[in-house]
Amino acid sequence: MELRLLILSLTGSVLSVWAAGIFLLFPEQTRGRLVPCLISYATGTLLGAAFLGLLPKALNMGAAPAAVLGAALAGIFLFLGLEKTLLWRHCHKESCEVHSSAGVVIVIGDALHNFIDGVLIGSALLVSPALAYTATLAVVAHEIPQETGDFAIMLAAGWSSKKALWANIASSLTTLPGAFVAYYALASFKPALPYVMAVSAASFIYIALADLIPAAHRHPEKGKPVLQFLLGLGGVGTIAFFVFGY
Repeated sequence: MELRLLILSLTGSVLSVWAAGIFLLFPEQTRGRLVPCLISYATGTLLGAAFLGLLPKALNMGAAPAAVLGAALAGIFLFLGLEKTLLWRHCHKESCEVHSSAGVVIVIGDALHNFIDGVLIGSALLVSPALAYTATLAVVAHEIPQETGDFAIMLAAGWSSKKALWANIASSLTTLPGAFVAYYALASFKPALPYVMAVSAASFIYIALADLIPAAHRHPEKGKPVLQFLLGLGGVGTIAFFVFGY
């Protein structure tokens, strides 16, 4: 089980960074066409993982439904507070208010977010491998456009490609301690697991609704609305396959 946790954690962290690095090798015009598609698919995977995987599992663990949903609601406000105080929000373009700070601050903010992703993967594996797979898929799907944006920002700020790559890898590796800490801590205190799952679902819901969907609406002329809608449904369908077909 520990080996599976390690593989899933590395998949959700380093693999996303390498995929984003390869993505940056594409011509800028090609990236501009693909990013809205990636964002749409990521939106579907996040919402699918939250509403089809994490929340139903949390509600079926014996805790009071009102308490579980209250934890999810509190989680949404928690991530809103984190966004207002720490730089962890995803960005998909080179110049924005969120990422107008130095590259070092971006790395710190991403490290925090990746740690939270690790907590999600570790807690999901305690419930079932299928849920852990869906959580990891959702993490990878939304990390690739984020890491692409981070790369672009760092390069625009004068960082070398090598420095930007290793900085993003370093911040992504915080997924591992997040996963292992959650896995072992919650294994000893399982009554907290449904609430951790609910807060994890809240992180996916918050990212999808506060970041990804507005990003898709910000420049509608750059994408094909019908295609983006179908890709969003495709993301939900992918999660549904793992949740109900595994």
